[in-house]
Amino acid sequence: MSEHRATVVWRFGGGDFRKGQYSREHTWSFDGGLSIPASPSPTIVRPPYSNPASVDPEEAFIAAIASCHLLTFLYLAGKAGIEVSSYADEAVGVLTKNEAGVPWVSSVVLRPRIEYGAGSQPSAEHAAELHHQAHLQCFIANSVKTQIRVEAS
Repeated sequence: MSEHRATVVWRFGGGDFRKGQYSREHTWSFDGGLSIPASPSPTIVRPPYSNPASVDPEEAFIAAIASCHLLTFLYLAGKAGIEVSSYADEAVGVLTKNEAGVPWVSSVVLRPRIEYGAGSQPSAEHAAELHHQAHLQCFIANSVKTQIRVEAS
């Protein structure tokens, strides 16, 4: 198998830590050298202690699920001889509270819009089966308890 790493760094930049009056902005760095500004969602921690322009963990979680589905779908389509020319997904996750009152991302809806190469348009049934198989084989979907629904158009 393989290991995948991310480095998360936060440093106190001033304010009153004990009263929660400090910035939660931090940085995610990945093995390829990319660094991304991160912050809690402004719906969870209000600005100026969060930064709406940064990626928040909930968005990253939803993007990881959508990206994994995309990559698995492309792989399966290619193996089936179907050419994909574009794939766009405006995925939406919903944060709710569990039985203990703890917030969690309880559902994610993927809404992929796919364009196929000339002569490669699969039937609606075949496309649905490709999405089903992509969901079953996606590493991330297999790693979470969140309900994931695919509403392909």
